[in-house]
Amino acid sequence: MTTTDIIVIGAGPGGYRAAEYAAKQGLKVTIFEGENVGGTCLNVGCIPTKTYVHSATFAEARQRMATVVPQLRAGVEAILSHPNITLVRSHARFVDANTVCSQSGDAVTAKSIIIATGSSTKFLPLPDIDDPRLVDSTGLLQLDTQPKRLAIIGAGVIGMEFASVFHRFGSEVTVVEYLKECLPALDSDIAKRLRKGMEKSGVNFKMKTAVQNLADIDADVILMATGRKPRTEGLNLSAAVPAASPSGAIPVASPSGAIPVVPDTFAVSAPDGSPVGSIYAIGDVNGRQMLAHAAEMQAVRAVNHILGRTDNIRFDVMPAAIFTTPEAACVGPTEDQLKAATASNGSPVGYTCRKAFWRANGKALAMNEPEGMLKLFVSEPDGRLLGCHAYGAHAADIVQEVSVLICRETTIGQLRDMIHIHPTLGEVLSAACSQ
Repeated sequence: MTTTDIIVIGAGPGGYRAAEYAAKQGLKVTIFEGENVGGTCLNVGCIPTKTYVHSATFAEARQRMATVVPQLRAGVEAILSHPNITLVRSHARFVDANTVCSQSGDAVTAKSIIIATGSSTKFLPLPDIDDPRLVDSTGLLQLDTQPKRLAIIGAGVIGMEFASVFHRFGSEVTVVEYLKECLPALDSDIAKRLRKGMEKSGVNFKMKTAVQNLADIDADVILMATGRKPRTEGLNLSAAVPAASPSGAIPVASPSGAIPVVPDTFAVSAPDGSPVGSIYAIGDVNGRQMLAHAAEMQAVRAVNHILGRTDNIRFDVMPAAIFTTPEAACVGPTEDQLKAATASNGSPVGYTCRKAFWRANGKALAMNEPEGMLKLFVSEPDGRLLGCHAYGAHAADIVQEVSVLICRETTIGQLRDMIHIHPTLGEVLSAACSQ
């Protein structure tokens, strides 16, 4: 049996970041990965889809993906070649709270274990789920031929990005969504404007529509984009966590299938909320914030907790982006959430909304990108920035700036006094402040 300081299960963004950070702190790390390093994000998620977003044709996208993904995967391999890191190319399963073994039976023991096994596609329980036209995002990226007619079930991030991309490639795209609006995490006003813009360009939307049978869908390829579920199968958690279910899938009953964790440390939690030994679950597998950058920062927090260190990471300030055309991004609550929120004294939370538009920005017009809108939410009466939701060219970059400012408790007055380069899209923020 091999002994190490930390075991990491999974080499996606959270896993390899945990291994890299721990190794640089002088800890010995053994990381298990049964598939390609880099996880879903690098191999079949964020990175491949962005090569599609930034390609003009389907053929070009396929070619660029075949170049970019291996290059970045090689970069992760280099990270994991650190002398303090041992990469075991195998899936892992728990033997007990401090031991895991590979598929070949080789056991490794450690004081701390970090689970970073990510997520997989969540399929609707349809009667004809074996329809050969049905693919998930991985299957869509593996297609050699561009579909003439593409139907997408789900108008979340995955569905909207692929709808935008394949429409631009020339496919006839239809999006079917059960909810009344797309992108539920995005401010409803912004989401509606983005959807309407895509409809105007030719994407067909069927909102408030439930899919009963795939046979009813007229398309060459059907993409299932109804979200993702934490990947816990095969971990044998029941061997490590006394409160685990008989199947060993999750420590306690969870509708989402996620591993419950202590919010501040990401230590696996018992039914009473207390940590279970020194086992952590980071990234998609804990179901809290299913974003690659969230997984990376959760990795840092988990390793810091193992080391007894504190940090200033704010997980309540989590920016996110949707790379449609134009792109959208958000940080902080939506206006609907602010309207519904109440303060500790029972009174409504006071806020104001500042708006600005791409059509009034010189750089946007020079770029021929006039479509876009920004909503900036400000606390009353202290003027602190609460959130920002936007769509338009480089919306993600603008929202990232606001994210940094929120982390520093910046006020609208302080932002108003900050100089933005002219001409830039960042001046949209200045315009919102001047209202």
